[in-house]
Amino acid sequence: VQLQAFGGGLVQAGGSLTLSCTSSGLILSYASIGWFRQAPGKEREAVACISTSDTSTKYADSAKGRFTISRDNAKNTIFLQMMNLKPEDTAVYYCAVDFKRLGVRRDPPAYDVWGQGTQVTVSS
Repeated sequence: VQLQAFGGGLVQAGGSLTLSCTSSGLILSYASIGWFRQAPGKEREAVACISTSDTSTKYADSAKGRFTISRDNAKNTIFLQMMNLKPEDTAVYYCAVDFKRLGVRRDPPAYDVWGQGTQVTVSS
């Protein structure tokens, strides 16, 4: 079972990136999905999370208005669209799945499977 996040890269401040998360072996429509990030020396934090039915999303305050989480169930893929990127968005971004169906949660221990991470670097 694999969960793969990709789409990271180097972008200038004010630019945009779209991250994707897909899986071989997991049906992502059955799970709540979270995008997390971890910068050097900092704890892993939830950036955006979406429920199984897409009825609920949660965003970090720093992401509101700039980031959008969405899913394409036909492609078994979750997206994180990031706009107006800032240097402080620089981090390794991870997607994770939570199959417990207890609502949208932002605490990393709630998530069952993690992808390998993709680096996002925003230059000033």
